[in-house]
Amino acid sequence: MNKIYLFAIILMPLISIQLPALAQTVNGEIRDAETQQPIGFCNIVIVKSTIGAITNREGKFEITIPQNIPPAKLAVSIVGYVADTIELNAAKFTYQILLQPTRGILNEVVVTGVSKATRVRENPVAIVTISAKAIEQSAENNIIDVLVKNAPGLNAVKTGPNISKPFIRGLGHNRVLTLYDGIRQEGQQWGDEHGIEVDAYNISRAEVVKGPASIMYGSDAVAGVVSLLPAMPANKDENIQGKYFIEYQANNGLAGNGIRLTFSKNHWAYALRGSYRIAKNYTNNIDGRVYNTGFKETNASATVQHFSKGGYSNLNLTLYDNLQGIPDGSRDSLTRKFTKQIDEGDNDDIKDRPIVSDEALNSYRLSALHQHIQHYRVYSNNHYQTGNGDIDFTLALQQNIRREYNHPTVPQQAGMYVRLNTLNYGFRYNASSFLNTEISVGINGMYQNNQSKNATNFPIPDYSLFDAGSYIFAKWKQNKWVISAGARYDLRFLQSGDFYTKKDTVTGFAKRVFSTGIADAYLQFPAFTKTFHGTSLSMGATYQANEHLNVKANVARGYKAPGITEFASNGLDPGAHIIYLGNRNFVPEFSLQEDIGVDIYYKDFSASASIFNNNMQHYIYLSELTDATGNAITDAQGNKTFQYQQAAAQLYGMEMLLNIHPAILKGFSFDNSLSVVYGYNRKKAYKNAGLNGEFLPLIPPLKVLTSINQNIKKISKTLEEINVKIEAEYSGAQNRYLALNNTETATPAYTLFNISTNTKINFSKSNTVLFQVQVNNIFEKTNQSNLSRLKYFEYYTQAPYNHFGMYNMGRNICVKAILSF
Repeated sequence: MNKIYLFAIILMPLISIQLPALAQTVNGEIRDAETQQPIGFCNIVIVKSTIGAITNREGKFEITIPQNIPPAKLAVSIVGYVADTIELNAAKFTYQILLQPTRGILNEVVVTGVSKATRVRENPVAIVTISAKAIEQSAENNIIDVLVKNAPGLNAVKTGPNISKPFIRGLGHNRVLTLYDGIRQEGQQWGDEHGIEVDAYNISRAEVVKGPASIMYGSDAVAGVVSLLPAMPANKDENIQGKYFIEYQANNGLAGNGIRLTFSKNHWAYALRGSYRIAKNYTNNIDGRVYNTGFKETNASATVQHFSKGGYSNLNLTLYDNLQGIPDGSRDSLTRKFTKQIDEGDNDDIKDRPIVSDEALNSYRLSALHQHIQHYRVYSNNHYQTGNGDIDFTLALQQNIRREYNHPTVPQQAGMYVRLNTLNYGFRYNASSFLNTEISVGINGMYQNNQSKNATNFPIPDYSLFDAGSYIFAKWKQNKWVISAGARYDLRFLQSGDFYTKKDTVTGFAKRVFSTGIADAYLQFPAFTKTFHGTSLSMGATYQANEHLNVKANVARGYKAPGITEFASNGLDPGAHIIYLGNRNFVPEFSLQEDIGVDIYYKDFSASASIFNNNMQHYIYLSELTDATGNAITDAQGNKTFQYQQAAAQLYGMEMLLNIHPAILKGFSFDNSLSVVYGYNRKKAYKNAGLNGEFLPLIPPLKVLTSINQNIKKISKTLEEINVKIEAEYSGAQNRYLALNNTETATPAYTLFNISTNTKINFSKSNTVLFQVQVNNIFEKTNQSNLSRLKYFEYYTQAPYNHFGMYNMGRNICVKAILSF
């Protein structure tokens, strides 16, 4: 018997070595430490992994710890609360976690531009997160405008209410990469009037990376990244949950409805989403109703997700369909009332068009001259543990169809009709931590094919594109230091065949022809084969001096291959009212940006400051062409001609935040942000030229946003919360503009005042309503942004009171309700 006991004693440690530890499932709830209220939709991540969960509306969660990463810690975070890390006990399976509410700059977890989920205060790159609460409590015309209000350094070039193209620190167009659920958004984004094709009601969170992010994404992230993260189903919540959105905006009669439905059980989760928005022409006290700025937008999407102990896979489908007016700004010279085009070519006198009726101006019915944009997306995100590391791989197929109708005599004939197919792919391996260092390697890229269909205008040729890039990224963390570095190499192959056009003798319009032997055929786009390549580098460090102070520094070299319009355009984009001329001698852009930042966190206030300097090689920009007398070169419809140029450039500036929230004044905060950027063309010919070529175009002016907020919680059992905010938005004068060839004009300063109130009502434990009333531009302040393209839609050299172009939206009363069930 003693021998048996001895054998058992010897065998036990061997069994413990040979048998793998079993996976551990823990659950619990997360509550507000002050109010004891449950915190829904809180992020829970297993430290040193990407496995996570989200609490349901009652603050409850369940998460399975894989056998290969004990002992585990849980990182718990949500915007508005101090993040916490929980040590797990192998003998404990249920936890109650209390989070302290924060005021000011927060310790959010970000996923964009990093290999693994990383806290903002540890990331040397300038990055801003916009929470679901901030998005839901903002009333704007589109999702980009919502982000602009919440992310200093982010601006938008606008063509009416529903078209906003993101600009980061003075750089935009193809220099800002937009991501949807981690997938590159590819939809003819070269056009000035081409917006972002996403469902605004389906975005639950966003992250904005300010500065080159080419390490992770390759070309087109040279200015930064706008990452839109859609609402996804929570794991293992066996109830149908949903949100219903309804809003109305009085200025342009915007009426919107949206719904989300999610359900999950066992290892499966599902989501269905849809929305519909419609708006008529917006109004201001200078122009009245601005003709042809209405839109009709429809969205639908679905998700199926499978979870296992080792990871997850999902399959997603999205549909976007938008009918969008095309404003051209033509007016009657005496009354300044808007006119409409009814003839073509030489029969159309832009100064003698009929006046648009009041009925048409106030109607939801779109003009025959409009855009029709469709975007379809099928993609899969996958994440799995492998050994002590993990892998991520993505595959996506997108199709973007854009029709722009600009023929009033033949309304059904599209002027521009292009179809873009894109296949995106990506693979990343995150190795296990070694000597406090995390290393990731990956490849990603895309294949594209773009074709013109039955059209009469051809601004760009048909083309095929293949993109491939590989990278390595490392992060070392010890004590108070976090140091990260990475390198990437990219190749882009661009190819196009000969593209011939010819005037149709029946219609009088141009059409594409496919035979070189046709008489009078015009070779609009000669064939080309081009290869671009570039190296991207990044290195940064964060030093946490103490619990109150962080110092950051980062240096990054970004790469961007010339876009198709920059390289090969030669024709009219009817929606932009621009004739584009490209340059086939262009080489890739490279940027070298230095960032230095400081973050300060205290109980009663928080602050941050970031300064940057960006030197760009081969910067590409548009300049208007004029004739010998200095007049714009236009066609019969007044469309101006712009040619792309390339030169060295420098952009520098800063962003600052100051949030004051005395603990003695519960729920009160005084929030302030400032951003400014200066842009210079460093071409020798423009040295000291000032307005005549030294200043870059489309540079946002000084912007200051300040607000006073008062939040009152737990008023009664039914009335859970009321928040009141008064906001002032100051846009400085822009006197540093590109006046050469009348490309831009000066813009005066203006201040807008906004006020909003949000009320949260609990009808039951699972049914709540967030009701919002917001008034933008309370005092009906007349204003024109230097980033508004409508400012330059003008066909006369004189106008009453020097009111040239079209002005921004006037006072707008917005009402919105979000029902959660």
